[in-house]
Amino acid sequence: MFSVTSETINWGGKNLTIETGKIARQADGAVFVRYGDTTVLCTVVYARETANDASFFPLTVYYQEKFYAAGKIPGGFLKREGKPTDREVLISRLIDRPIRPLFPDGFLNEVQVVCTAMSYDAECSPDIAAMIGTSAALAISGAPFLGPIAACRVGYSKEEGFILNPSISSDLDLIVAGTKDGVLMVESEANELTEKVMLDAVMFGFESFQPVINTIEKLRKKIGKPVTQPVPYAEKYAEALKKIEKLAKAKIKAALSIETKLERRGALEKLRKDIISQLGDEHTGVVLDMLFEELVAKSMRDSLLASKKRIDGRDLEQVRPISCEVDVLPKVHGSVLFTRGETQALVVATLGSNSDEQIIDDIEGERKQRFMLHYNFPPYSVGEMGRMGAPGRREVGHGKLAWRSLNRIIPTKEEFPYTIRIVSEITESNGSSSMATVCGASLSMMSAGIPVRAPVAGIAMGLVKEGKLHVILSDIMGDEDHLGDMDFKVAGTKDGITALQMDIKITSINQEIIQEALAQAKKGRLHILEIMNKTIASSRNELNENAPRVTTVIIDKDKIRDLIGPGGKVIKEICERTQAQINITDNGEVSIFSSDKQKMAEALEAIKSVCCPPSVGSVFDGVVVKITDFGAFVAIGGNREGLLHISNIASYRVREVSDVLAMGQEVRVKVIDVDERNRIKLSMKDV
Repeated sequence: MFSVTSETINWGGKNLTIETGKIARQADGAVFVRYGDTTVLCTVVYARETANDASFFPLTVYYQEKFYAAGKIPGGFLKREGKPTDREVLISRLIDRPIRPLFPDGFLNEVQVVCTAMSYDAECSPDIAAMIGTSAALAISGAPFLGPIAACRVGYSKEEGFILNPSISSDLDLIVAGTKDGVLMVESEANELTEKVMLDAVMFGFESFQPVINTIEKLRKKIGKPVTQPVPYAEKYAEALKKIEKLAKAKIKAALSIETKLERRGALEKLRKDIISQLGDEHTGVVLDMLFEELVAKSMRDSLLASKKRIDGRDLEQVRPISCEVDVLPKVHGSVLFTRGETQALVVATLGSNSDEQIIDDIEGERKQRFMLHYNFPPYSVGEMGRMGAPGRREVGHGKLAWRSLNRIIPTKEEFPYTIRIVSEITESNGSSSMATVCGASLSMMSAGIPVRAPVAGIAMGLVKEGKLHVILSDIMGDEDHLGDMDFKVAGTKDGITALQMDIKITSINQEIIQEALAQAKKGRLHILEIMNKTIASSRNELNENAPRVTTVIIDKDKIRDLIGPGGKVIKEICERTQAQINITDNGEVSIFSSDKQKMAEALEAIKSVCCPPSVGSVFDGVVVKITDFGAFVAIGGNREGLLHISNIASYRVREVSDVLAMGQEVRVKVIDVDERNRIKLSMKDV
């Protein structure tokens, strides 16, 4: 019934099997990847014809995780998987980034990749299996894919060196993908590592995944479908391109020399419309648009390679002018307006309690995250109108990159018992907004008084490569990103790198170019840090006046039940009365959050009154809960009550208790005795 073909290798101490022919046989390419006990089904389907109005390559990648893969049932009311989680979005982007540049020019047919994690082994990550499976499925599908690629995860510690596909975190979490010829994509989080260590890690990963590429090649030779190569647009419409070049070459060069983004874009748009009006009878607007875009890219790239001068007049290593302004918003906990050229981020830091931590529930299990970073990119930031709604893949991806850049310098929970949320509002954008977010987030946390280990800055690098010639650009603008060959982002402190992300738009780059880009990025990063330090060089000694304060007290574990009370009655009453937020851990650690010092003191006193055994001489604010002929019983904290004898109510003789006291009345009492059975005697007259 089945014609199964598979290849198996031992990779990193575990078996990696790529199998096809048994599942999803109607897809153009489908493979079942098993690494350890993690299994992912990867499928590829592509259109045989290009849509008439196609003006871009419509590749879509969907990665999904099924909870049954880890033997779990989804939470929530519906009890089924819903919209993609941030983790699924990030892995979808990881798969997309190294395969997209390997489809040839002129191929604009729709391609859809779907990867489904079906079994999860905590020691083998499904993202690596999905990237390998996607490459294998494309290789056998018949789509014009210039792969295969492979990917791996690299860890590092000073004791063990580099580790292939580690199952536990270390000083480095790096994913690298590429072909047999070079590197295509890097995504990483690092603990202030040097440029040399990062480069060595990338090359370690590149060498480690070569056996996987060889395995996919074997599979393709056995069952790969015939591939039809498309004709590049420049060749297909060579005559039209010559006409556009004759009409617009000089004008494009003049338009690209305009330094302001909106004016430059306006001039190019006017020129594009003129071209369409003159040549519109010969070709569709879509074709002319693409040919015009190709000519603009060629003009910019040729100028860069020849003159080493950029369209805004900067030299290759020059960073745009930077402005940093802290405390721009009066009532928030920490804020900064970071502007670099025509890119601007308004970044805000907010502090919260343990209850504000984000609960994440996925196939890896339920866990809490106390550091969050959210990135927003409204359409007005680029002078456009557009959809406003839930965060898209760009927002999720850029936010995660900034999060990785800062995660290793955040103080531990023991050092700083707050939940931290950073929000970056991109108010202007002309390239490198994610790195502006990193710089702004670092400054906003320091302005809020969060004791970060060190300031962090980020810079985006670009590349233009033609044959053996290449130039590397520091602090790229939007046009240089769009028309260039590389987006290479580096973030770190003065001592080392905390995050590295690289995307290549050509088939691959070699070690020498990566090394050159890292060295040039370090100069730019140190330059930006120097400017940031002039505004604020380290965290403020005190929290912002708007931020909540926290105090912590350790109580006996046996007293936790008393502090919570039946149905949470005691802790709720304390929170309502003092307006403080109180968190209790299983080990007896009680954290009190409040912006009012007096209210915090009242909450602390109330907690002590419940959890600390009353001693003779202690004074409490209590409530009368019962009246008898011989006195009254007064609650002095939680479920603890003491007897206020009629003789101890006042300094004069009290005939009837009800003459002085009433149910629910608040009274101030002093402990005058605690007997061997922990019965408490109280006095009002001795206070």
